[in-house]
Amino acid sequence: MSAAAENVALGPTGLRRALKVRHMRMIALGGVIGAGLFVGSGVVIQATGPAAVLSFALTGTLVVLVMRMLGEMASAYPAVGGFYEYNRLALGELAGFMTGWMYWYFWIIVVALEAVAGARILTGWFPGVAPWVFTLGLMSLFTVINLLSVRSWGEAEYWFALIKVAAIAIFLGLGAVVIAGLWPHHPGGFATLTRYGGFVPQGWVPVLTGAVAATGFYFGSEIVTVAAAESAEPERAVARATQSVVSRVLVFYVGSILVVVTLVPWSDARMAQPYVAALSVLHIPAAAQIMNGIILTAVLSALNSGLFASSRMIMALATRGDAPRRLSHLNRRGVPVRAILLSTAFGYAAVVMNYVSPAHVFAFLVDSYGTVALFVYLLIALAELRLRRRLEREAPARLRVRMWGYPALTLLAIAMMVAILAAMAFIAEQRLPLLFGVASALLMLAGYGVRRGVGPAHAPAVPAARNP
Repeated sequence: MSAAAENVALGPTGLRRALKVRHMRMIALGGVIGAGLFVGSGVVIQATGPAAVLSFALTGTLVVLVMRMLGEMASAYPAVGGFYEYNRLALGELAGFMTGWMYWYFWIIVVALEAVAGARILTGWFPGVAPWVFTLGLMSLFTVINLLSVRSWGEAEYWFALIKVAAIAIFLGLGAVVIAGLWPHHPGGFATLTRYGGFVPQGWVPVLTGAVAATGFYFGSEIVTVAAAESAEPERAVARATQSVVSRVLVFYVGSILVVVTLVPWSDARMAQPYVAALSVLHIPAAAQIMNGIILTAVLSALNSGLFASSRMIMALATRGDAPRRLSHLNRRGVPVRAILLSTAFGYAAVVMNYVSPAHVFAFLVDSYGTVALFVYLLIALAELRLRRRLEREAPARLRVRMWGYPALTLLAIAMMVAILAAMAFIAEQRLPLLFGVASALLMLAGYGVRRGVGPAHAPAVPAARNP
């Protein structure tokens, strides 16, 4: 595609359609592989045992269903803001407002978390440098990348995602060799799965608890639908990208977790860093440093994606009047500079809170954002349930990708998410995140009341089809 074709604006938004299919596919794949998989999964394994595989399979199934719903809606209407727009169209102004602000809130916290995490890794390599210097440097670097153009963001994310995908693929390959008994000084087989108290040593309740905890690890795969409005071929790119997530999300997560618990006893103290532990068992030199490099890549990818997703969401909110309209402004390169700078500013503020008030303000942000993400997924499912009916009635030709088993599987996904939220109320370590998540949602609800007092309402409707 020529440079001129890449710079064609998409409709009245002015955003450049510079992302190619390869960008979209790798962004979708890389979005599901975060630092949570490499580090946070150890917490689930230690609490659950080898049955953590089932925890990740349950949550992965839910994410696959939600991604299919998003693929259906995004291919029918590749709008700036993605599912914020779908929820507004399907469920009304309140649902759209809540979805957009909750998603923005989620990602600015992720930006802060990943900047802090990246600084910790770099401090381990360069102990003479203060952590805040690395934090500031990472935030500044990715602010510049996002300000340059959507193409620069897409290229950076493409290579980050490629490294993560390659690392997981190599890890899975090594695991297969070991399990087959072909690795030196290792017996192979699956005996470790049952040798240390059985496959479900802690009982079935922790399996369900682990599924709740794993929900946040998968969040990020939906970025591909937010990026659809800046893709050269939005319908084709989103359809392919979401289908690739469906086929690989379970392989990457469930497959790699299975390899970990097969190679390393679940009760081993080293399971705090599960992938490092697995490489250590194989006596791979510098295993910790290799994995830290991969984790840093995952952290930088999340930081890069977080700035992109938050800026596009706040821009979409501004376009609809749900945020100050000045934030919808684009520069001559089609970049929402003001939206990026605002999101960056809140990211910096959250990072400052980590150093000033880690036990209070920052703890509230961390504990609340995971529940907020689950609220977003629930609203997406409710939107697909309604918007699908309207599209079948008013514009069936636009249903290029269809949700499987509609409406039964959509209803099943909704029931699973409601069950997870209900379960959080009865799981001691999940009650506070649930409470903080609800508190955050109530604050946004109050914000909607303020918005209604100062801006006009928009009547939701299925938009007219765009000419190809």
